[in-house]
Amino acid sequence: MRTGLFLLALAYVLSQFFRAFLAVLAGPLQVDLNITPEALAFASGLWFLSFAAMQIPVGWALDTIGPRRTAAALLLVGGGGGAALFALATGAMHINIAMVLIGIGCSPVLMASYYIFAREFPPVQFATLAALMVGVGTVGNLIASYPMAISAELIGWRASMGGLAALSAAVAAGVAFTVQDPEKLQTDLRGSVFDLLKMPVLWLILPLMFVHYAPAGAIRGLWIGPYLRDVYDASQSQIGVATLLMGLAMILGVVAYGPLDRLVGSRKWVNFTGNALTAAAVLALWAMPQPDLWTAVALMCAVGLFGASFPMMVAHGRSFVPPHLTGRGVTLLNLFGIGGVGLMQFVSGRLHADAQGGDVAAPYAAIFGFFGLALVAGLALYAFSRDNTA
Repeated sequence: MRTGLFLLALAYVLSQFFRAFLAVLAGPLQVDLNITPEALAFASGLWFLSFAAMQIPVGWALDTIGPRRTAAALLLVGGGGGAALFALATGAMHINIAMVLIGIGCSPVLMASYYIFAREFPPVQFATLAALMVGVGTVGNLIASYPMAISAELIGWRASMGGLAALSAAVAAGVAFTVQDPEKLQTDLRGSVFDLLKMPVLWLILPLMFVHYAPAGAIRGLWIGPYLRDVYDASQSQIGVATLLMGLAMILGVVAYGPLDRLVGSRKWVNFTGNALTAAAVLALWAMPQPDLWTAVALMCAVGLFGASFPMMVAHGRSFVPPHLTGRGVTLLNLFGIGGVGLMQFVSGRLHADAQGGDVAAPYAAIFGFFGLALVAGLALYAFSRDNTA
């Protein structure tokens, strides 16, 4: 089991990498393939939406055929195949198809781990284990920053993506040989994701689940690169350092969130406070979209730090899910969390395009304001949700 979880963690490192690497390739892809930031926002959104769309079938597969085959097959075909197509891309259409495939390939890996945690470990440990897995996986954020920028400069982005295709296939094979499926529950109970959606206790959690990851995911996944290049004329190396710092902040945030529910005695108010601080940071960027360079980087790091509440949000929602629907429950929550980033990334690309022609910072101010106000709306509903630390 330890080896299997290690391979799933490595697969999640790849998942985190693939959602964030476009930020440092924005410049090279624009030069080589004439792909604009708006087109990359669309491609990034496709990754998140394909990932989210797979959560319903992934949830069924986890409960029915188990995490081993689900994670291994999708990572091999989607992750390995999509990265290979990206390496061979000659235009935006190839990039879009590759991102859809990679999103499909990455869709089961974290939920496979969460399924094992929920079935094989005491419930009180779920938030900590979930945060630990995300913390380890967020190393992919770091690799997608300065190291990816250096790799693209030294061997080119095509060779870099070819190597990642081979690595994805190797990790998928490792998952197939090492992960052990939990024993199937012996129960006559049946249910579907629609039974979960009928639970009023989730109705006030899901709106914040939908918006809470979007600021950190979309900014780190794409907008930090074009923003620093357009507003500050930052070099590729400076963008690499800034994305590295934001990635480190996200890892620190995940690690910090992990034990807080047990220390504070609440999941709801840990999530509420952290997301309120995220809203404050992104709204500060809206209010002053062109501070000095390192103030801007510091505020984006704050978005990454306080916006790393994903494991705690999942833990809060999962605590209300019946055991026989564990797979469908965690994937439903993941659908809202990742799907929210995808849909909001589409909107951010349109906002960026519509705000062109004036102040160079105006398109990014529109994006930051959109993310901040969406968080405030989610928090307003979440304030009335029911707490649970079980």
